[in-house]
Amino acid sequence: RRFTWEEIGQRSGRGPAPQERWLVIDRKVYDISRFCRRHPGGSRVISHYAGQDATDPFIAFHLDKALVRKYMSPLLIGELAPDQPSFEPSKNKKLVEDFRELRATVERMGLLQPNHAFFFLCLCHILVMDVAAWLIIWYFGASLVPFLFSAVLLGTVQAQAGWLQHDFGHLSVFSKSRWNHWVHKFVIGHLKGAPASWWNHLHFQHHAKPNCFRKDPDVNMHPLFFALGKTLSVELGVQKKKFMPYNHQHKYFFIIGPPALVPLYFQWYIFYFAVQRKQWVDLAWMMSFYIRFFLTYLPFLGVKGTLGLHLLVRFIESNWFVWVTQMNHIPMHIDYDKNVDWFSTQLQATCNVHQSLFNDWFSGHLNFQIEHHLFPTMPRHNYWKVAPLVKSLCAKHGLEYQCKPLLRAFADIVHSLKDSGELWLDAYLHK
Repeated sequence: RRFTWEEIGQRSGRGPAPQERWLVIDRKVYDISRFCRRHPGGSRVISHYAGQDATDPFIAFHLDKALVRKYMSPLLIGELAPDQPSFEPSKNKKLVEDFRELRATVERMGLLQPNHAFFFLCLCHILVMDVAAWLIIWYFGASLVPFLFSAVLLGTVQAQAGWLQHDFGHLSVFSKSRWNHWVHKFVIGHLKGAPASWWNHLHFQHHAKPNCFRKDPDVNMHPLFFALGKTLSVELGVQKKKFMPYNHQHKYFFIIGPPALVPLYFQWYIFYFAVQRKQWVDLAWMMSFYIRFFLTYLPFLGVKGTLGLHLLVRFIESNWFVWVTQMNHIPMHIDYDKNVDWFSTQLQATCNVHQSLFNDWFSGHLNFQIEHHLFPTMPRHNYWKVAPLVKSLCAKHGLEYQCKPLLRAFADIVHSLKDSGELWLDAYLHK
């Protein structure tokens, strides 16, 4: 069968045929209406491309593409008609072609091949800090200074283990997906006490449609807590909605943002997620973290001291995690999905932070957020190598490639919240 883009666009899971979901990969049309519920990456991430061309995200997310295409063959229902372009007419043809050429160059340069020694050393330095935190309590006792030193070390362990599990979750370390998945469960489950399935469910949606409201779960804080983005903030004001005093959101961000996200929200939600979805293997890995933590510190700190240490560690981790992950996204363009090309989608939602040994370590190389979003399976130690090629492509097509100092990136979070809050207030009062 031959299809037009108009026919495909009507199969987005909404509109006149709400149950049908089609997408296009390399001009082939697939019916994912039922398969989306069995999709290993989750139903939502694949459904976000229903009615659209999904060629570039398909290439970006999968390691063994030939194997995946084999499993997708029963879903094949036809292809684009010969007179139809290879992607939606609304997309920039030349930019799509140039990015795919860049992707081929990256593969030829071997930039998708990991250095296993790098990731082994990352794991070792995490384990060394974890042991050092216990040795401090064991040797110096449970007085205030050793307690605080151990908390800082353990908070650093949690942050760095977060960046390492991110690598395995993105299939960046091993050539086989299942190897990455196995080690991912150990790192995020045993070293951090969180379920791998929860991370996969949320994070791949974020990468598929970054900063797209109703598709990227990372911006779900709009509108309940924050008014995000210029367009959405004005829309909220025009609708006379006021869930919070958004004109003060740049102030209360310091209270309900960095210090509270992990200890007050993630801490209970991850257990709810694992139980609700019957992820018993993930739950077992999570429990192994808590059993190890309490058996390790309970003899020295007692119940209250161990609980206090755990809460302080989560507080440190939460501040570290929120500032680093949001510095690249909140100040950027936030809107509904406009179905633009993959390159533009990632560039308008991400920015970089200057490279340095400290910035690379502190952010787990997420200071190269642009390159990470364009090539999510690329090992992070290669981001700096592909960055000049990405800058060149941006310059060729007149796209802004934002790169800023670390402290300015932090400040831009607050500035952008202040600006969007003021836009909301003006629309709320005068429109």
